[in-house]
Amino acid sequence: MLSNPKRGEASGPEDAGADEQGATPEHGGAENLERVIGQRLREYRTAASMTAADLAGLTGLSRAMISRIESATTSCSLTTLQKLADGLNIPVTALFRGVDTDREAIYTPSGHGAITVRTGTTHGHEYASLGHLRSSAGPALEPTLVTLNEASMVFPLFQHPGPEFLYMLEGLMIYGHGAYEYRLAPGDSLLIDGEGPHGPLKLLELPIRFLAVSQDYS
Repeated sequence: MLSNPKRGEASGPEDAGADEQGATPEHGGAENLERVIGQRLREYRTAASMTAADLAGLTGLSRAMISRIESATTSCSLTTLQKLADGLNIPVTALFRGVDTDREAIYTPSGHGAITVRTGTTHGHEYASLGHLRSSAGPALEPTLVTLNEASMVFPLFQHPGPEFLYMLEGLMIYGHGAYEYRLAPGDSLLIDGEGPHGPLKLLELPIRFLAVSQDYS
């Protein structure tokens, strides 16, 4: 069984509050779905310099409804979530970041051994395929060189079957997986369960290049 991260013993990341695995959990297990959605909605709306009235005008929802969603005093339908995501110009999955906490990830700082923790498109990203090897015994293996620059969006989160391996080559970023965040620098690697929502959250030093290896089930 994998142990829960400890706080206050950071060895890789420099962020305050980071645990010894380099992963910072955003929410405890007591956080419910409505609260997580409300927090994400407020974060993205604030980042876009929008008031609740601005977002209401873009989505056709009332300002009071948006306020109730952000304060977690009401539940909303998938249609409402899609309207909010469209109004903020983000994928709807971004509003669920931090909900899925039952996924596995293995974070390996440069020069260290692997540390395992439990965790719950393009958009300006440049993807260079390094091959596509299909096996009769299972899904294809697909390595990709990903480059992020000034035009890259941070918001997209991805989900797919099977594991994914990331190896940082250049730059510095915060990468999210489920409820956890990882500070990745050159030489760091991250092995994740692809079914947990994942993707770059903050681009700290550009350009960023990393190798991503996943399985193609199509």
